[in-house]
Amino acid sequence: MNVSANWLNKYTGIRLDIDELADKIGAQLGAVDDIIDTGSRYKGAVIAKVISAEKHPNADKLSLCLIDDGGAVKDADRNEQGYIQVVCGAPNVAAGQTVVWLPPGAVVPSTFDKDPFVLEARELRGKVSNGMIASAKELAVGDDHTGIVVIEEDVKPGTSFIEAFELDDYIIDIENKMFTHRPDLFGILGVAREVAGITGTAFKSPDWYREDLSIPSDGRKNVLPLSVKNEVPELVPRFMAVALKDVKVAPSHFKLQTYLARVGIRPINNIVDATNFIMHLTGQPVHAYDYDKLGTGILGVRLSKKGEKLTVIGGKEIILDEGAAVITDGQKPVGLGGVMGGAGTEVDADTKNIILECAAFDMNLTRKTSMVYGLFTDAATRFTKGQSPRQNGAVMGRLIQKVQKRAGGRIASELVDLKNGKKLEHTVSTDTGFINTRLGLSLTAEKIAALLSNVEFTVDADGESLKVTPPFWRTDIEIPEDIVEEVGRLYGYDKLPVILPRRDLSPALKNPAIAFKSRLRAILKQAGANEVLTYSFVHENLLKKAGQDPKNAYHIRNALSPNLQYYRLSLTPSLLEKVQPDIKAGFDEFGLFEIGKAHGRSEMEDGLPKQFERLALVLASKSKGQGAAYFWAQNYVQYIGKKLNLVLRFEPLENTQFPIKEHLLFEQMLAVYDLKRAALVYAGDKLAGVVGEFRPETKTALKLPAFCAGAELFLSTMQNSPDMTYQPLHRFPELEQDFTLRSSAELSYQELAGFMAENIARLSVPHGYGFSIRPLDIFQKADDKKHKQTTWRIILWHPERTLTTQETNKLLDEVASKAKQELKAERV
Repeated sequence: MNVSANWLNKYTGIRLDIDELADKIGAQLGAVDDIIDTGSRYKGAVIAKVISAEKHPNADKLSLCLIDDGGAVKDADRNEQGYIQVVCGAPNVAAGQTVVWLPPGAVVPSTFDKDPFVLEARELRGKVSNGMIASAKELAVGDDHTGIVVIEEDVKPGTSFIEAFELDDYIIDIENKMFTHRPDLFGILGVAREVAGITGTAFKSPDWYREDLSIPSDGRKNVLPLSVKNEVPELVPRFMAVALKDVKVAPSHFKLQTYLARVGIRPINNIVDATNFIMHLTGQPVHAYDYDKLGTGILGVRLSKKGEKLTVIGGKEIILDEGAAVITDGQKPVGLGGVMGGAGTEVDADTKNIILECAAFDMNLTRKTSMVYGLFTDAATRFTKGQSPRQNGAVMGRLIQKVQKRAGGRIASELVDLKNGKKLEHTVSTDTGFINTRLGLSLTAEKIAALLSNVEFTVDADGESLKVTPPFWRTDIEIPEDIVEEVGRLYGYDKLPVILPRRDLSPALKNPAIAFKSRLRAILKQAGANEVLTYSFVHENLLKKAGQDPKNAYHIRNALSPNLQYYRLSLTPSLLEKVQPDIKAGFDEFGLFEIGKAHGRSEMEDGLPKQFERLALVLASKSKGQGAAYFWAQNYVQYIGKKLNLVLRFEPLENTQFPIKEHLLFEQMLAVYDLKRAALVYAGDKLAGVVGEFRPETKTALKLPAFCAGAELFLSTMQNSPDMTYQPLHRFPELEQDFTLRSSAELSYQELAGFMAENIARLSVPHGYGFSIRPLDIFQKADDKKHKQTTWRIILWHPERTLTTQETNKLLDEVASKAKQELKAERV
């Protein structure tokens, strides 16, 4: 938003040094991106009068002029009468004109920001030209380079161009995003009001800026028939239009052109310039249509239809889709509502009759339309902030006055004002305690009322209670917190007390769930596994490759990506998808784990999807060729159980039935595994998860190596384990012996391992022995399919003395005897 300091002063009367003003705005209103010194561009430019303009003796298209600068420029080369010779190439130069002269030594203003061009006295076709008479383009006021600027105002020759047109100005460039919720600040009037407020001065809006303003009439209406239709009142809450007859289109007076140019608006003609002036003054975009080009006398607003075409101002043709607000002539679109007018009804030099329109468009629809068609106009910028429909009457009244003053014409139709009937006025109730508590202040009700009244809020104070009614142009004030923000800004955030808040130095309570997950991560990292983090969303194809049914998963309609369509039913498929890429990257053997959540459509809680926290583990190797990958995964799970002080047991799964039917989500988790080579994991009598190798179809689909297994465990079952991370070192040496049983091949490893643990504990505990058992090997001879040999490493110790070999042998002999008796297994 470009703000002219001179334009501000016209409404505030506040005279601050430009740096002080910019600091105030930056601290209490919005970030200042830049300060542009307008006057420096025009140093040396002087108002002069053309005394004579004769044809150049040596050039057909040049004129030899004598100008009178009132003696203002010192050291200028003058003739006996004190006039200065200038060669001019403009076809419109003539004696008697008041012009802008750029003397030698002055910089051409249009080159000021680029490569400054400094004028000098030089010969043109044998005649010396002392500087130049400037065009609008050379003065950086407009684009016209076909002729010089002719000043219609009564300005004395020798007057500084800067002084004559109030160009001793600064443009303050304020960052637009700071005003996203403040549509009123996209107009000079709104910024002036806020500058008054933050400097502690009461602001009074001009008399014409009133909600209840009546539009003036000259009594000659219905000369130009005008019918207005609003088919979308919810999206266009107010739509005003009026026709004017016999306007005279011409360039605007030059001072207005300079004011528009300095804030970045290109002057066009007196009608268009009036609409742009009103927009920059009030923040409300308005538009003028050529009545005769419209043809029908009908102005409508509706939603666009797919395939309709519209050529906008500037000549760009757009093919409309459905859903944009379009202005129509009753049938076809003639403008893109809230964004840009159409080229077909544009006001030009031949225009005699016009329609003025002032409307309010839905901010979200305008933003969408602007983005879809790539049209980022000043109007769209303002409408996307949510302009107040309540100001349209005042704006329309002022626009009619400006047009009639500069272009003549008379009101030739009824003023049509279509409203959707919604009540927009409201009052916010709060109190001084609510405001002061949040700002750390102790302001009285009177002080708060004064701050708000300075920017034209109405405040009704009853003791400490406040009823605040925002003015009609403020659409952002809805709740008490908005009043807090307003008071803090107007009072000055730099005045708020700098006091550190009281802080409780007691340690935060430990979160058991977070602590358990950290503990679990540490255990798995110690075991050599690597943690990964994958999306909770997966592609449908991954679910199918894992043997899971996508119908059981939540389908995300507005997915972040086509590859992230479904909530995952379990964590394991997400890890399996990472195995092949890691192998291709050169990792032959590795373990991956993830702690995350799974969801299923069958599981709901209080009307919301239930979340199941899981630990998934996948182990893969290209090099291991002997044994079963299942035992590798089981060993990891046993290690986790040991570190968590859990006694885990494993029950084999059979292909014929699911032993767990509690919920469908568990079945989907099991679907990843080969049920003949998997087992359920129990912690005591509670189900803790599953461990095993994966289905052949899944291995093939995801290109997994043959030696691959994994597990998925329930955090809810495991996280109540005691956190016993300290274990004293043995004071006396341990004794190790390997123990091998030759048993029937029909006995499962679980049965053998359970027997060993039970009997070693039975024989050790009475004597005070400590022990541990670790599986080493399972071996079966090629020519003996009825028997197998299972080997464990038994470690025994005593906390108070050194064990002897005889004690150890005696204990293991008793275990061997018991095995022969109960399992018909022999010690080898």
